[in-house]
Amino acid sequence: MKFIIVSNKTGKHRSFNANAFIFGVALAGLISIPAAAGYLAYQFGVGDAGLTGEMVAKWREVLGEQRASVEATKGDVKRTLAASALRIAQLQARIVRLDALGERLTKVGRLEHGEFDFSEAPAMGGPENPVGQAGYKTPAYVELLDNLAHEIEDREQQLGVLETLLAKRKMDRDVFIAGRPVEKGWMSSRFGHRTDPISGNRAWHNGVDFAGKNGSDVISVAAGVVVYADVRNGYGKMVEINHGGGYSTRYGHHKDLTVKSGDIVRKGEVIGLMGSSGRSTGPHVHFEVFKNGRVVDPSTYIHRASR
Repeated sequence: MKFIIVSNKTGKHRSFNANAFIFGVALAGLISIPAAAGYLAYQFGVGDAGLTGEMVAKWREVLGEQRASVEATKGDVKRTLAASALRIAQLQARIVRLDALGERLTKVGRLEHGEFDFSEAPAMGGPENPVGQAGYKTPAYVELLDNLAHEIEDREQQLGVLETLLAKRKMDRDVFIAGRPVEKGWMSSRFGHRTDPISGNRAWHNGVDFAGKNGSDVISVAAGVVVYADVRNGYGKMVEINHGGGYSTRYGHHKDLTVKSGDIVRKGEVIGLMGSSGRSTGPHVHFEVFKNGRVVDPSTYIHRASR
């Protein structure tokens, strides 16, 4: 193919030959330029629709919302970690207080050395029974909280055991027969053989007598259950208390009774008022102690120290 090119200024012309292949390439290049420009315009938003300021503003708004969401999440995480740190500190302080309380109770309870060691966790065990998925590792602070929770559970178990021990000690101490059945008064007659104050004959006295002011308090020498509270021949108004372990006590000649059968009484609780009912010469309380159904000398229990 022959091409002729004519100059507009000089009117001269030039001619050259080109084969069909070169012509095709050139034509294709000319055609592809607008197409490429259109593609780029579309990609960058400068086509027919165009990249408007509204679209840019929208994109910036979305990006701003995402950035704010990320910052809010970071803030929530920081606050959660701060709250967790505070909670951990509170749990640790609670453990310290529980330890101190346990040690104090151990001393107050006068437990024997080695009977209860609050510094060690309660002994426990059993076959392993895994729960959960293998390979999962909890965050460090979660593991720390779990450890603290387990320590608190251990301390609570220890305090529960200690409370049981102290309750048993207190119960043993309360039912331990010791002391006098009156707060004020004096022993006017002892246990054993004596001259009967009414008949004047030689007679056996099953208990001891405490004389005092008419209407003064008569108290239980140990905790127990009232099994009798009424008038009985010779005793006048009488109270009998079962303390368990084969022990019981009787209190006679009351002016008035302040308990009834079935009542549970504490050590030192008022059970009646001193009087002179029944076979009596004046205001006093007749006090008897029974062990396994047999009367024994109350003096042994009156003079022994309370637990």
